[in-house]
Amino acid sequence: MGETYQVTEQRSGQTFRCKAGQSVLKAMEQQGLKCVPVGCRGGGCGFCKITVLNGDFECGKMSRVHVPPGAIEEGEVLACRIYPLGNLIIECRPQPAGRLASEHTTTKVLR
Repeated sequence: MGETYQVTEQRSGQTFRCKAGQSVLKAMEQQGLKCVPVGCRGGGCGFCKITVLNGDFECGKMSRVHVPPGAIEEGEVLACRIYPLGNLIIECRPQPAGRLASEHTTTKVLR
């Protein structure tokens, strides 16, 4: 489990490292990146929705409301519930405007 993969965010060109078995969101947070809003971190709120453009990953359980059947095959996933199996190219969604989104954009390092 010592492997580390490179994740590239296509719009910004930012890259970061993600350990095997670590969620993409957790890797972002640990490296201080604010690519997506952060909510529940458990696959239920849908705030951290991204698109995987290239690369293989495993998925944890995600809300079908935010990731309906077939969406995973299209790369539509939640960053908190995907784990890379190799290098990934992702696209972060623009952060939604409004009060709720601004309340959940603070990132904290989880250990």
